[in-house]
Amino acid sequence: MAKKPNISKRSYEKITKADLKKLLSFAQEDRKKFFSKYPRWKKLYSDRIICIALCQGAALHYLDEKNGVKDFDVWTFYSEHQSEPFPYRRMGHADFGPSKFGCHPDDIDKFDGRCVDLVGRSLKCSKNAEPVKALHEYLSNPKTKTAAELSKKAVILLYPQKYFCDILVFYREIVKGERKPCFPHLIHGRDNYN
Repeated sequence: MAKKPNISKRSYEKITKADLKKLLSFAQEDRKKFFSKYPRWKKLYSDRIICIALCQGAALHYLDEKNGVKDFDVWTFYSEHQSEPFPYRRMGHADFGPSKFGCHPDDIDKFDGRCVDLVGRSLKCSKNAEPVKALHEYLSNPKTKTAAELSKKAVILLYPQKYFCDILVFYREIVKGERKPCFPHLIHGRDNYN
């Protein structure tokens, strides 16, 4: 491993479109390896991708440039197969590598850069579901702890290509210290967020 030039709990560097493309490539490569290792899951899910998105704190940082990046959480959402849901405990990891984002102090022995968590989840929707609508149904009325956590911050779409860099914001209003749900706002690129 290379010497870490910047070790910090959070990076406040700007996330660019090039960074988002790199995160998308990690998700694609991870999925390829997973399906190669587990042909059963490939058969069930290789043609059921609804979207890929940057979620949680890094997504919020992409939007506000204030939250900071502890790690990157990239989620691949699938249309649930009638036989079996995608394995919800399955998580891959990638090393963002040496970059302006540096490395988290807890990861200095494992990664040269920020950790990229690669997660999959199946949604109860058709294979041809419109991504924004599918995520809205999953996140706007969360029925699981995961959905509730994801809905607290922004979602930055990485795939399909026509949605690249589009932002879904599910919670914007804070009342008495709690974020209150609202209809998701689809924003075409960070420059259009206000």
